[in-house]
Amino acid sequence: MASLQTLPMTQIQLDRLADEPGVEYVHGQIVEKPVSIESSLIEAAVARLLGNAAAKNGAAMVFGSSMGFRCLPDDPGKFRKPDVSVVRRERMAGIDPKSGFLQIPPDLAVEVLSPNDLAYDVDEKVEEYLRNGFPLVWVIQPATRSVTVRQPDGTISLLHEHQEITAGNAIPEFRCKVAEFFPVKV
Repeated sequence: MASLQTLPMTQIQLDRLADEPGVEYVHGQIVEKPVSIESSLIEAAVARLLGNAAAKNGAAMVFGSSMGFRCLPDDPGKFRKPDVSVVRRERMAGIDPKSGFLQIPPDLAVEVLSPNDLAYDVDEKVEEYLRNGFPLVWVIQPATRSVTVRQPDGTISLLHEHQEITAGNAIPEFRCKVAEFFPVKV
């Protein structure tokens, strides 16, 4: 991740970043999240598939990469923005919909790898999610057209195109083939 700023941020400056797509605040720095055309298309496909499933019964909300989560107790100013996230509607009770950040972990966080992502940055982020109450994390690898599913208990599953993926408690009725996340090969 490319560092954009290294000076300490005020709370007002941090709050303004809530609306900035493609950046996170980590280790006292604003960092840019790398993207590619391919990762953006996959992100959109995943959000659409999850959103369609969530809309059927209205039990969950699906967010894109602009939604920030500020629920990391090791650094109260830190926020992360998964590429796609899902929060069960019942957990949103009492949360102001005009808030720029959610103070609760999502029920599902999805990260789509881009060519410029560094493995240790992604690993650090996923471990941070799992340590801080994110119950389900998908890491989508476009190069291998696969998804690594991670859970806090240490369970790791690698799913390939022909296999089915579910969203656990985030959207219990969701299931699809991993292949549906990826654009048709040209």
